[in-house]
Formats: sequence, structure tokens, C-alpha cells
Amino acid sequence: MTSTRYLLCRFGLVFGYARKNVRMGDAAGEMHLLKEAEAYLGETIWKKVENIDALSVEYWNLRKLISERDRVAKDLDVCQSELEKAYEERASLLGVTAEPYQDLIEERKRVLDELEELARERDTVVAQAREIRRSHDGIKIKREVLKKEGNDTPDVLEETSALLIQLKKDFTSLKAERKIVAAKIAKGDARIDAFDADILARKKERRGKASEAFQHIGDANQEMSTHRAEIGLLDTQMRQLYSEIGRHVSRHTANDPACAKATDEYRGMIDVMRALRNSIQMNHKLSELS
Repeated sequence: MTSTRYLLCRFGLVFGYARKNVRMGDAAGEMHLLKEAEAYLGETIWKKVENIDALSVEYWNLRKLISERDRVAKDLDVCQSELEKAYEERASLLGVTAEPYQDLIEERKRVLDELEELARERDTVVAQAREIRRSHDGIKIKREVLKKEGNDTPDVLEETSALLIQLKKDFTSLKAERKIVAAKIAKGDARIDAFDADILARKKERRGKASEAFQHIGDANQEMSTHRAEIGLLDTQMRQLYSEIGRHVSRHTANDPACAKATDEYRGMIDVMRALRNSIQMNHKLSELS
């Protein structure tokens, strides 16, 4: 609001033309612009006010806060880097198409195939041994029947005895073969158990790594939130100091050479700020008169 407009508004009040809400609204908008200008001016020229005694506290507090903010910003960068690594690790774990124990699974399958073959071999040996036992029992029964009938001649006795001896040898051989096959199967079973234990261990290791990656992500996010909140608080405190510096120097450029020197590049802006202050005062006065 200019002086001319102020006079016109005062004149309007005489005739009952009052716009109190409009004046209050204009004053609030202008105050917002003024505060923005003060903060901007203070942020721009604060390094030039070190020798102004009235701003000594604000200047050194700003130095302290800026140093603290730089430290927190560096910590935030470190957290961001750790978070990116954690995300990469998680993506790597989730993106693995082949299991980390695929080699064990393939080797386990090969051993299972061998065990299946050994089981068939054992079944064959057992079947052959069962047939030999049946033959052995049959010959013994034959000898008993012939003996009862009185037909167990020396030739028959010699023939059946030779057959029984041969069957015993064959049975003993099959029994030994069955033990060998059983030992191979037991060894294969032990290898399967070892594979299962290794696969379980690798599964646990992978789950542990994934859990650790998620934990790192959670911790990093929490720490980053803390740092951001701290930076936000520091920014608020710094903005208040910028505003105080901008307010002081813009008000004292006319009577303080140090303030005039610090704001030499912003004379036009200071003139606008002075006009805003005057306009705010005039709007408030008109509001009070309404």
C-alpha cells in the first residue's frame, strides 16, 4: 500500500467505507513476503556480518549450526550409501534364479540314482538266494521221501549231496554279495544325509543373509529418518537466525555503515522491504480505524 492509497482509504472511512478483513488479509500477506525476504537476505549476506556487534550472537550460532549440519549431512550420506548397498544385496539375493545349493541337489540326485540301482541289485540277489533256499529245501525233502520209500540208492545220495553242496556255495556267495551291496547302500544313505545337512545349512545361510540385508535396510532407514529430522531442526534454527540477521541489517542500513556495506548489493531489495513495512503499518492502522 502506498501513501496515496492510504489517504484514499482514510477518506473512504469518513463515508463508512470500511474493509477491515481486506486490510488484515493484505497485512498478513505482506508480512509473509517480508519474512521471506528477511530470511533470504540474511542467508545471502550472513558471512558479511561478523564484525557487526549487534549480530555477533547470531553469526557465531550460525557458524556452529552450519558445522553441525555439515556433520549430520555427512552421516546421512554414509547411511544412504549403506542403504544402497543393502538394497543391492537384497536384490542380488532375490534375483538369484539358481539355488545356492544347486550343485548339491544335482549330486544328491546322482547318488539317489545309484542307490536305486543298488536296491534293484540287492533285490535280485535276495530273489536268487530265495530260489536257492527253495531248491535246497526241495532236495532235502526229496532225499527224505526217497529214504522212506527205500529208493535212496548211493547214486541218488551222491547226486543230491553234490547239489546241496553247490547250493550252499552259491548261497554263501550271494550272501557275501548282498553284504557288499548293503554296505554300498549304507554308504550312499550316509552321503544323502550329508547332502541334506549341507543343503539345510546353505538354506539357513541364505535366509540369514536375506534377514541381515532386510535388517540393514530397516536400520539404515531409521537412522536416515533420525538424521533428516535433525537436519530439519537445524534448518529451522538457521532460518530463524537468517531472519534475525536480515531483519536487523535491513532496518539499520541508513544509520549503520556496517549494515549498509553488508547489504550494498541488495539496496533495491531493502527498499522493497521498507515499503512492505510501511504498507503493513498502514493496513494495520486502517484496520484499527475500521
